[in-house]
Amino acid sequence: MLKSLTVTNYALIEKADIALHPGFSVITGETGAGKSILLGALGLILGQRADADVLKDKSQKCVVEAVFNVADYGLESLMNDNEVDYDPMTVIRREIHPAGKSRAFINDTPVNLTILKELTSRLIDIHSQHQTLLLGDNHYQQMVVDVIAGSADAKMVYREVYHQYRDLQHKLDRLIEENNKQKADQDYITFQLTQLEAAKLIDGEQEELENRLQQLTHSAEIKASLVQSSTLLDGEGQNILEGLRGVRNSLTKIQSFLPDTEGMLQRIEAAYIDLKDLAAELAYKTETTDHQPEELQQVQQRLDLIFDLQKKHRAASVAELIALTNDYRTRLNLLTGFEEQMAELQAAIDKVKAQVQKAADGLTSIRKKAFPVIESSLQGKLTDLGMPNARLIVSHQLKKEFGEEGQDDIEFLFSANKAGTPAGLDKVASGGEMSRLMLCIKALISSAKGLPTLLLDEIDTGVSGEIADKMGRIMTEMSQNIQVISITHLPQIAGRGQHHYKVFKTDETGQTVSKIELLAPEQRITEIAKMLSGSELSEAALKNARELMKQ
Repeated sequence: MLKSLTVTNYALIEKADIALHPGFSVITGETGAGKSILLGALGLILGQRADADVLKDKSQKCVVEAVFNVADYGLESLMNDNEVDYDPMTVIRREIHPAGKSRAFINDTPVNLTILKELTSRLIDIHSQHQTLLLGDNHYQQMVVDVIAGSADAKMVYREVYHQYRDLQHKLDRLIEENNKQKADQDYITFQLTQLEAAKLIDGEQEELENRLQQLTHSAEIKASLVQSSTLLDGEGQNILEGLRGVRNSLTKIQSFLPDTEGMLQRIEAAYIDLKDLAAELAYKTETTDHQPEELQQVQQRLDLIFDLQKKHRAASVAELIALTNDYRTRLNLLTGFEEQMAELQAAIDKVKAQVQKAADGLTSIRKKAFPVIESSLQGKLTDLGMPNARLIVSHQLKKEFGEEGQDDIEFLFSANKAGTPAGLDKVASGGEMSRLMLCIKALISSAKGLPTLLLDEIDTGVSGEIADKMGRIMTEMSQNIQVISITHLPQIAGRGQHHYKVFKTDETGQTVSKIELLAPEQRITEIAKMLSGSELSEAALKNARELMKQ
């Protein structure tokens, strides 16, 4: 239950301390007095977006603090799980600093907005004016069914397997897309790979072929040089080897007279042997070097093939062509791999889909059990609100595909008249009928959720007179189990409140500020009388206000 709310430096509020009570409380005030400001401040406690523009004094921080009695609502484990100190009187504080930074605290422990929203969603439900419009939204209607059905656990089980199914399906879709893209290039890749593989390229062969081409192209010049070199070394007549033999013989004759010649002879002998080997090698190369037009043609053709492939594939080397060949081969192999992966994924999807279907069926079954409860409960409450012929039917169909919320397509069909055909709320319900229906649904939800506090912001829009009185009676009945706070413009509802707060504007030191105060009984009579007759109080209005208060 909300025990108190303190607001500092928010919009037109300099400082407001509001002590709240169990039962049924009402908040009244002229249009523009600041009731929406109060709601905005409370919205910060619920984790709504913070903005430095709401600061009244731009140099000071805004602080909104709410105290909740949480003793009977089983929140200790939630707080402990989030490393927040548990206290039966839990203090929730939100601060907005001039620079725009926002901070949230639970019992003086800093928390993020996710934790803040999780906790406050179990403490208070605020019905804002635009929510009545949401009543015609199928998603909101399904939320109502889920609350009444108590399907939270079943929905959690469903979502777990549904997310697995959806993720696998997305993975398969991406794989199919990639496969289709690859298949579109398959013929091209196959042709290019066949051509490259037929070339049987060898890394480094281009350099070898270019060297061989040089040799074959200049074979005549090479042979002439080899012949000349061989002749000079060991040809007929005077040659280098013949001269070395002469030197060796001359030195041998004087060896006995000049001992130093022994070293010279050894060096001459080594040179002679080395040059003789060189002469033999030159002779061999001379014999094997000839003009070979066939080989020249083959080498030229091979190089032309390599050059053509390099130009075609914009490759700088044979190594790049080999790498491209391997890439094409890998891409073709992937096409085969895609088929295998898709088959495996489809098998996994089929398995998980069966689990999703089972979970969806379970969720549907739980929801269907709530349909008659919703229909009968709302029928009774609408009758109490002066709509004895109103009918609300929960229409249900199964969708062909699974969705985040299951497989159910739920719609509330409504008719206010006895002979009317039930149709969608947005098509047949008037503003006043929507307000009454929303109040009935809020009463049903608050009972099912066990929320300690329900705040209704002008849920009585579009009604008056006896219907307004009946709506006030329902709010009073609701307040026997939970704390109900209603922001209202209707005296019939204001008169039923156990506690009455007034929001008003005042000018202080040249500035307009909003204030809120708890009215004493006589002040209440005056306030309700003004709601009945305007600023000019009449004795009849005061008498009528007293009668409303007696209720």
